[in-house]
Amino acid sequence: MHNAAMTVGRILTTDACMAEGAAWLATAEPRFAQALDLCGPPPLRRREDGFEALMSAIVSQQVSVASARAIKARLETAGLTDPAMIAAASDDDLRANGLSRQKARYVRALAEAGIDFDALRTAPEPVIVETLTAVPGIGRWTAEIYAMFSLGRADVFAPNDLALQEAVRVLFDLPERPREKPLRTMAEAWSPWRTVAAGLLWHYYHHIKSREGIV
Repeated sequence: MHNAAMTVGRILTTDACMAEGAAWLATAEPRFAQALDLCGPPPLRRREDGFEALMSAIVSQQVSVASARAIKARLETAGLTDPAMIAAASDDDLRANGLSRQKARYVRALAEAGIDFDALRTAPEPVIVETLTAVPGIGRWTAEIYAMFSLGRADVFAPNDLALQEAVRVLFDLPERPREKPLRTMAEAWSPWRTVAAGLLWHYYHHIKSREGIV
């Protein structure tokens, strides 16, 4: 268990954890201090982990929040929310409840992947990413978001996220949005609180967009 604790690092469990991380970031990087002054510490956004969390992520891809919610409600009503039921359902059943042909394939692949979700709770981040991205329809961004929000890892970043890229562009006064690779490198300086850095950047992003009347 000691080895697992060493590889897992800090788990975010309360808003106080987020405030602690935000204070550390503000000391380490003046621009985070600016964002913190403007927006306050980001809230903790923990979600359930496990099969349904990842299925929800697949359902939500490339559709509006309202559409995703409606599809999830239909799947729930049809009892299609656990791996056994999905593996037993036909493609027609899945598509009749709002999934595209591609998403039906992805959800079935997830149901048949046999992921040990309990083991992921104590797995190092590279193992989480490798395990999840082996499933068709789950990319690195989804795996990183799962590690952040479902597993509460304090030191994960998702540099392929457009909102994070845009927030960094504005906050750090960059000429253009940083791409995934340079932003991943940039975020190394924010360890061991990269998840909190992401939370603060998302918080800042919503602030600047609401000020522009976009969100």
